[in-house]
Amino acid sequence: MTAPNQGVGKPSHCPGNMPTLAEQMLKLDGLVPRWPAPANVRSLCTTRKGGLSKAPFDSLNLGDHVGDVPQDVAKNRALLQTAISAKPVFLQQVHAVQVVHLNAETPHGIEADACIATQGGLACTVMVADCLPLLFTDRAGSFVAAAHAGWRGLAGLNGMGVLEATVGSIQATKALAPDILVWLGPCIGATQFEVGDEVRDAFASGNLTALRHFTPISRGKWLADLRGLARQRLRALGIPKIYGNDGSAAWCTVSQPSRFFSHRRDSVNRGGSGRMAACIWLE
Repeated sequence: MTAPNQGVGKPSHCPGNMPTLAEQMLKLDGLVPRWPAPANVRSLCTTRKGGLSKAPFDSLNLGDHVGDVPQDVAKNRALLQTAISAKPVFLQQVHAVQVVHLNAETPHGIEADACIATQGGLACTVMVADCLPLLFTDRAGSFVAAAHAGWRGLAGLNGMGVLEATVGSIQATKALAPDILVWLGPCIGATQFEVGDEVRDAFASGNLTALRHFTPISRGKWLADLRGLARQRLRALGIPKIYGNDGSAAWCTVSQPSRFFSHRRDSVNRGGSGRMAACIWLE
């Protein structure tokens, strides 16, 4: 079992005396994934710490759609860009299955829930505050991709959701499923994600084996394992190399209020929630 804070360490491919991404991100308290990504691939997931926003968005809120002071969000985004030395492209996420291929002209705010890049200096970026962020690359480092998976996007329609769309777009770049690496970031945990019959039915309509990831708590109410559902969908796509979130409490956004934003928790208790970002880019 690997806690997220154990993911911060010096990547083996970093040059000797240059500041590592982990060192740059210490001030932002970012998570640097531990996974066997090739040397030209860099990645991180921010937490709520290290920015300038005031409560209830304290402090590294990267969402410009949650009611935070726009100038503070802009400064936080600038801090992130400086730390990673790449341009994070922020999407307008709509809990759907649209995938966009990034280039130097791609604007912030393009409507999509996943993105792919094959050129350096552009960080595929998704924002989360309970939904599951997923980062993708392959053993050759030929591409990077990021996907935002809330339950609607993950379930999709008739078993075709955001992960199927993302992997389909990735395979169009000639990457083979067995060579794809995926890292799962923090999300709402299986002991916290209470849903109704409609959520369970949405997953079961595509694959009855999804039912194993729902635990009954009362009539018409279930606890859903978002991470487990994502892993199941990835394995069905022929992707065995999955890293990161292991389902323990340390990865649960709701259970870690000092570390992670949580829309479900903070909107009730604090009147609003910020957004974290998961980023991946080619050097």
